Amino acid sequence: MSTLLNLTKYGIFDLFPRLTNLGASSFGEDADTFGDTLCEVIDDAPRGHRLPFKQQTVNELRTLLSCNDVEIDHVTWALIRIDPTVEPEEPPNWGSFPGLRAFWSAVLHVFENDPEVQAGKEIDRNP
Repeated sequence: MSTLLNLTKYGIFDLFPRLTNLGASSFGEDADTFGDTLCEVIDDAPRGHRLPFKQQTVNELRTLLSCNDVEIDHVTWALIRIDPTVEPEEPPNWGSFPGLRAFWSAVLHVFENDPEVQAGKEIDRNP
């Protein structure tokens, strides 16, 4: 049995602190305050975070995605407060993913393609 499956919620928080932070904000119970659709929420997730946070998030996501689906399932429900695999009734047209691996892969794609992560340095947004 995997050690990830033996972790409590708090052990998971310690192992994935950046994803825990996203679960308390972008992917929290009020995720719809960060966008009108789940894809918008994901696209917005890197915003407001500094480069080290973004880079650490990429590393955590790669670690998570190297796990099997049972481990991803176990870790996900400790980290986030939404179910990205179901189509909720409210808000309408929210969107969903076919599985948790697809959801986390989409989050990784957004963080990996963030301009600061791509450049490897912080970009001054106010020239």
